[in-house]
Amino acid sequence: MNYLAAQDHIINRLISDLSDELYYHGVHHTLDVIAVAKELAELENISEYDITLLKTAACYHDCGFLISTKEHEKIGCGIVMESLPQFGYTEEEINIVCDMIMSTKIPQSPKNHLEQILCDADLDYLGRDDFYPIGNTLFKELKAQKIVVDSLTWNNIQIKFLESHQFHTNTNKERRTDQKLKYLSELKELVSK
Repeated sequence: MNYLAAQDHIINRLISDLSDELYYHGVHHTLDVIAVAKELAELENISEYDITLLKTAACYHDCGFLISTKEHEKIGCGIVMESLPQFGYTEEEINIVCDMIMSTKIPQSPKNHLEQILCDADLDYLGRDDFYPIGNTLFKELKAQKIVVDSLTWNNIQIKFLESHQFHTNTNKERRTDQKLKYLSELKELVSK
């Protein structure tokens, strides 16, 4: 498994080929998810081998956006199956990576510890200090796609999403839940005005 070559391959594709209108799902999001996945994996005592698989899934988890905003996880798995064999990944390793990517589809459905870590890394910002600036990039992206028209609609979507979301790892339950609930409360207050 040549992780660094696989990472370079997909990051370079994301940099050169992603739409400029992906204000949230840009390469910056992928880099954030890689960093948080690695951090969470270490805090959750994951083996080096599994960390490599996890970081690979983090690199590729949104690569389907290169082709479409719809069903991007499934499309991303196609890219994974096409790309990773050239970097020495086995069929079993590729299946593990694809399962992790598919688990991030909303609503998230992680079935094992690695999938839980990737899901939490993907939505880590929900309980971080940069919640509002990152949320604004998603609002801008959805507005560009004509999915959301105004900030009231967006704030109601965020409220519904925060109410239904839960962190999966013990680490993120402990370190992110209180802050996430604070944002939920602030958004409810904002909408009620």
